[in-house]
Amino acid sequence: MTMSPGVVSTTNNDRERLEVAVMSETEHNRTGEDPVLTATVRAGTDAAFAASIEPFRRELRVHCYRMVANFEEAEDLVQDTFTKAWRHRSGFEGRSTLRAWLYRIATNTCLDALKAHRRRPVAAATGGTNNPSLDEVPWLQPFPDDLIDHSADFGADPAEAVVAQETIALSFLAAIQHLPPRPRAAVILRDVLGWSPSEIADALDGSVAAVNSALQRGRARLQELGQSGRVAWTPVQPPTDEEQSMLKRYMDAHARCDADAVIALLGPDVRFSMPPQLARFEGRDAVADFFRDVLGTASPGEWRLVPARANGQPAAANYIRRPGQTDFEAITFDVLRFDAGTLAEITTFGADVFASFGLPATLPNT
Repeated sequence: MTMSPGVVSTTNNDRERLEVAVMSETEHNRTGEDPVLTATVRAGTDAAFAASIEPFRRELRVHCYRMVANFEEAEDLVQDTFTKAWRHRSGFEGRSTLRAWLYRIATNTCLDALKAHRRRPVAAATGGTNNPSLDEVPWLQPFPDDLIDHSADFGADPAEAVVAQETIALSFLAAIQHLPPRPRAAVILRDVLGWSPSEIADALDGSVAAVNSALQRGRARLQELGQSGRVAWTPVQPPTDEEQSMLKRYMDAHARCDADAVIALLGPDVRFSMPPQLARFEGRDAVADFFRDVLGTASPGEWRLVPARANGQPAAANYIRRPGQTDFEAITFDVLRFDAGTLAEITTFGADVFASFGLPATLPNT
């Protein structure tokens, strides 16, 4: 099935089907959902159906991303959600909002995928820090800030719109992957999206008691991993002047192969990890040694960096022009976290993530 939003002209038969569905829904609609919208979902053409659900793509992508911590998988899971919604559209009776119905399908689609993968973080958090190291989640990928939905209408409570744009920081994504799938879903639906335990129980085909138990276990585990909960989560915001200045210094230092200039940015407890490799450097001395090496005798060539934003954090796409080559080739993607005027964390991903950010595989030497 091809579903693409657009203007749809309805035939007489389409109208008759819609009118019948509207009459049926008027009797059962208990949430104030527009009966015409309900009828369109249930009995409309594929184009009309697509036009009804397409506005939810961005927020559902974020939801799936929270569940699986992988941008490419989240894209596929949203498409699977839309396909399942189309196949089961007759089951939408307007007893919940269209958004809630889609979130239920998306959540269960994610749970099915997690059950099939059966993957777990490779190690527990270690060392003197509360936060788990990001290399413990080898399937972790960054999320482009440009794809965060800042315009979704979450109803009368403006706090819900704010919270729905939070909790995509890499530290949160890494921590929540330590939760089993169902407690993970319960925490996201309750503490991120603000669903009630009874609504979650309905979505997960379980009991309120089971949901409350899953929430208790999930919240306790997140606290162990340094995630204090909803009140401590940071909204996705535009970069500050300080962040932009420090990012520029980081990029310029690479372009000059100036390891000392990068080291000058490092905080005392800086951490550097490289998912999917189980490798990390913790502390200023260890990270400094890494940069002395990679920007010194072990440098692969001439560097050029392009600024980006991922997971509400500054980022830099790294390109290298090796000796004898004409163009700069994509090599790594750094997501940076600055704290108190220092570089506190670097998470480096491979060149496979460039396409998600609309970045080219090569840059001309101009």
